[in-house]
Amino acid sequence: MLIRPTRRQFLASAAALPLAGLARPARAEVAEMSISTRQIEVLGRAATVYGINGYDGQLGFYGRAGDRFQLGIQNDTDIGIVTHWHGQVMAAEGQDRSYTGGGELAPGAVDQMDFALTPGTHWMHSHQLSEQLLMAAPMICREADAEDIQEHVIMLHDFSFKTPEDILAALGGSDMHAGGASGGMDMAGMDHSGGDMAGMAMSGGMMVHANDVAYDAYLANDRTLADPEVVQVEAGTKLRLRIINGGTATAFWIDPGVLASTAIAVDGSACQPLAAKAYPMAQGQRLDLLVTIPPEGGAFPIFAQVEAAKMRTGIVLATAGAQLSRLSDMAAADSPHLDTSFDAGLRSVNALPERAGQMAHLMLGEEPGYRFTINGKVHGEDVPIAAKVGERLELMFMNTGMMMHPMHLHGHHFQVVDVGAGRFSGPRRDVVTVPPGGMVTVVVDLDKRGSWFLHCHHLYHMATGMMTEVRVS
Repeated sequence: MLIRPTRRQFLASAAALPLAGLARPARAEVAEMSISTRQIEVLGRAATVYGINGYDGQLGFYGRAGDRFQLGIQNDTDIGIVTHWHGQVMAAEGQDRSYTGGGELAPGAVDQMDFALTPGTHWMHSHQLSEQLLMAAPMICREADAEDIQEHVIMLHDFSFKTPEDILAALGGSDMHAGGASGGMDMAGMDHSGGDMAGMAMSGGMMVHANDVAYDAYLANDRTLADPEVVQVEAGTKLRLRIINGGTATAFWIDPGVLASTAIAVDGSACQPLAAKAYPMAQGQRLDLLVTIPPEGGAFPIFAQVEAAKMRTGIVLATAGAQLSRLSDMAAADSPHLDTSFDAGLRSVNALPERAGQMAHLMLGEEPGYRFTINGKVHGEDVPIAAKVGERLELMFMNTGMMMHPMHLHGHHFQVVDVGAGRFSGPRRDVVTVPPGGMVTVVVDLDKRGSWFLHCHHLYHMATGMMTEVRVS
């Protein structure tokens, strides 16, 4: 739906959006977007979720290298929204509401956006619990050197018929942005009384855990494997899959089955091609996968299996006339826990040059009452990291807890340089997996002023405290 704000709406929204001193552009004619509720069907039941709708009626935004994100985005919901353009590193602080003091886009108001798009597979989502209700969408900027082949986007979600507030309450936690945390503790200092205790295992002498939320379903492009999306493909051709893990508390393993596959980009940044049997994806991460359809054709499921569990979702790639079989939403065996082995094998095609940088040590911890901390502090009690434009910052994450933490830095792409086995020139990312008991170091060149959130991309870990800021002056 094409949303054209009235003059009153435009002026109200312009006053509401703090643009950090940037000039406000006139309302763009390129495209308009709206955030609204929509209806989907999950397991035979109707569900009301959110959608971020493009000017052409499809979810999300699609552009090409050299384009600008120059449009008005209108809030057609009845709640305030903190928008985040994940991976769009050329968006200035005030063009992305997810920073301290960024405020909410009020119901009925319009934010006017204008920044150069960062090429790659990225996404947009709310920086609040409403992300659990599918307030997220692809934000694709096709690279100038992208191969001229068929492409398809897969957006993954974990889904519950419960509200995110009820999920958080069942976990024993409280939203740190709305108040304190409650009590209650199990063996790891975490309250999982309302969660799913599946995914428990011993690793390296310590107990590790995944999937603390018991979800009703897992979705690929809004659908389960009971009625998967079927994508028409040609026999003997290549296809680029742009996969986005929009799950709020769930990591996945991508299984291309019998298809030959190669990873060519992660988090929107090109990497040297790397083939694997299955590809790990933490919350917030993206994976560009090149797959080859056999010359004899057929139907080929692309599965996304939940970390340390049997549950899965996915889509089907099918040539004309192929026989489609019913697919189970349960794999034969549990998938592994995510670790850093995939990143250890990745190499960026745009590696950062060697140079000295200041080091920041970040201890990722857990406390009673489902509180997740950085250096023993929850957001609001934390001490932000201070740096200056032009400096290099090394972030060393050390995970002392029993759960994996996907750590995300706003406004920048960093490079993974150590996963505990010595320095190397690893992938460029904006979300890095830090496994239980693990140590991961990334380096980032700070190229813009602002206050940039650094947080766990497990929604409920972020909401209960695992967030700080990198303040660049």
